[in-house]
Amino acid sequence: MSPRPAPDLDQRRDQVIRVARALAEGDGWAAVTMRSLAAQLGVTQPVLYSAFAGRQALIDAVAVTGFGDLAEALSAADPTPLARMRAYLDFATAHPRVYEAMFSLPSGLSFATDDTPEPLRQAFSAIRVAFPDADGTRAEVAWSTLHGLATLAAGGRLRPDAAQARLDLAHRMLTLKENH
Repeated sequence: MSPRPAPDLDQRRDQVIRVARALAEGDGWAAVTMRSLAAQLGVTQPVLYSAFAGRQALIDAVAVTGFGDLAEALSAADPTPLARMRAYLDFATAHPRVYEAMFSLPSGLSFATDDTPEPLRQAFSAIRVAFPDADGTRAEVAWSTLHGLATLAAGGRLRPDAAQARLDLAHRMLTLKENH
């Protein structure tokens, strides 16, 4: 009897990421353990550790795929500031636990450095298209504003009935022409 072929590592990683995302979205990040993932996937924990060094590496991988998905959502939207802002907030609302992995959980990912992962760069670039300037500062402020709105709304700290008014106001503020 010949040994079973080793599964493709990239395929295994993608499967683990998909299951971790689904588990986190359904039950929160506390439910995402290597033990629970191994049980759901029908593998042993060492199999998971062959794909990810640990839980933090897995959360970082979920975050990177989330940034790729965010970049796609932003790029699919009209490049106008309001459309990109709405796409960003819609993504955060539709994927709250992935968004949490991207921005709120501890992370080993590098932001705004030479070794920033490409999906993070792509997501920022999609925002920068809507908020262009010479050095990306407008896009950073837009991203910060959107993140604040998304985080406060997810935490129930903003009035739900004022979401559109907040978006409209943020849009007006972020697109003011500099006349000074």
